[in-house]
Amino acid sequence: MSPTSPSSIEPVDGYYTTPRGLRLAADSVSWLATRSGGPGGQHANTSDTAVTVSIDVARTGLPDVVRIRIEAAVGAVVTAGSSHSRSQWRNRQLAWQEAFARLDEAAAPPPPPRARTKPSRGAREARLRDKRAVGERKQTRKRPANED
Repeated sequence: MSPTSPSSIEPVDGYYTTPRGLRLAADSVSWLATRSGGPGGQHANTSDTAVTVSIDVARTGLPDVVRIRIEAAVGAVVTAGSSHSRSQWRNRQLAWQEAFARLDEAAAPPPPPRARTKPSRGAREARLRDKRAVGERKQTRKRPANED
């Protein structure tokens, strides 16, 4: 497992690295382990296996443009949790992957604006032909004229 893979949940040189290459300061990440609900018997009642990871976007050390983009998309704190597994280690991996996915998606630049194009001559003619057909159909709905 490489240090930059999403399942690596330990910082390298004081930074976490997302799959898209964002470097997050380690002190911006906090973990919380709690007891998970649901079935599991004695194991679930005694083990803190549910995990929540929170990333404080302001403390990540990301460039301002990226930070503002993330805050606008998901807020000041990115939070992800997992209680799917009986293993805290596996839940940490799942929560970490979810947090990375949210962060990377929010940090992605917006798509380029669509280039304005003129409708083709054929498209204009088809539109007008369809409009005429609709108008003719509506004309047939009129009440017949009273001829007294």
